[in-house]
Amino acid sequence: MSGESAGSTVASAPVTDELDGSPLLADVLGDALPKLEIFHDKLMREGEPRGLIGPRDVAIVWERHILNSAAVVPFIRETTRNERYKTVADIGSGGGFPGLVAAACLPDHRFTLIEPMERRVEWLDECVREMGLKNVEVVRARSEEIIARIRKRDGLYPFAVATCRAVAPMTKLSGWTLPLLKSHGRLVALKGRSAQAEIDKAAKEIAKRGGVRPRVVEAEVGPGLEPTHVVLVDKR
Repeated sequence: MSGESAGSTVASAPVTDELDGSPLLADVLGDALPKLEIFHDKLMREGEPRGLIGPRDVAIVWERHILNSAAVVPFIRETTRNERYKTVADIGSGGGFPGLVAAACLPDHRFTLIEPMERRVEWLDECVREMGLKNVEVVRARSEEIIARIRKRDGLYPFAVATCRAVAPMTKLSGWTLPLLKSHGRLVALKGRSAQAEIDKAAKEIAKRGGVRPRVVEAEVGPGLEPTHVVLVDKR
């Protein structure tokens, strides 16, 4: 009996996040922290079983997924500073990166999370409800469908900002995001180390879609943490 009890204890031992309780979280996330703690807890419980994060990510959800996503926030804020309608389209939202995180950090912005997969839309809807986000709409669609609706003026207008993370290489991403943007809008895309090479390869496609000044910037994730890479492309 004691052996069985010990075995069950080991099997159910909770995994903790390396940054749980760190003052860094409040420093970076500010007033958004309570809502993002709810998101973090849900990811810790359900993220891996539902295929939204990998097994090796469970102990680093704060850094790899939430703080990494929050790195787009200053670039969104800069883009929309003088905009009356602070609208953001998050493409291929998946587990909510960066859309849900950015929405929690920017309650004065209006976010549309665009995701084609039904099970991920269900997850996003649950998160929006449980986090109490009033500035988010989840739309089950492909980016091309939203672009078509904007062109037909079917109840949608071009967005001030488009965001995404790990959706596609820039050769494809340009066509999925830049047509969503209003003139002088901006694509803010979280990317890996190959970001500059992606931009170089997609230069013609970016220009064809009205994109100008494509560039890679290093974005801070948090004090003492490895920075991430953000691709910025302005819309002509």
